[in-house]
Amino acid sequence: MRRIQLFIATSLDGYIARPDGGIDWLFHDGDYGYRKFYAGIDTVVMGRKSWDLARTFEESPFAGKRVIVFSRKLNQSPGAEIARGNVRAFVRKLRRTKGRNIWLLGGAQLVRDFVAADLIDDYIISVHPILIGRGIPLFLKNERDTKLKLQSAKAFKSGLVQVRYTRD
Repeated sequence: MRRIQLFIATSLDGYIARPDGGIDWLFHDGDYGYRKFYAGIDTVVMGRKSWDLARTFEESPFAGKRVIVFSRKLNQSPGAEIARGNVRAFVRKLRRTKGRNIWLLGGAQLVRDFVAADLIDDYIISVHPILIGRGIPLFLKNERDTKLKLQSAKAFKSGLVQVRYTRD
């Protein structure tokens, strides 16, 4: 079955972006396993704010991949399918389709919904050695405990540490 993989970066103090959504603090000096990860997925799922940010980097982000954007505001967007409603029902249908793994890109609200529904199979988190003090947290408050099993941890010369967990 296709796996839902959260592949995301965070500051050491747990933020995925500045309060305004800025990600200028992220390292861009290496691959950190991104190419290998990207080759293993064929679908990208994200929230509208993450989609808006991705489109500022290039006209057609994630070319060659199926892009699904959860949004209450958008009805359509070039290069993406728009989804809304119950994430559990949506993922149940998505997992039944043929394909590779599915990248849960973010943002925080969609990650919270996936965590609450216990839908994330793999947590791949790149922790950048920077404290940004405030911003959008990786994990928003939620009503459930989620036990994880450490699969690996790799430290890079830059100080970035990438941890991989699976649901226990």
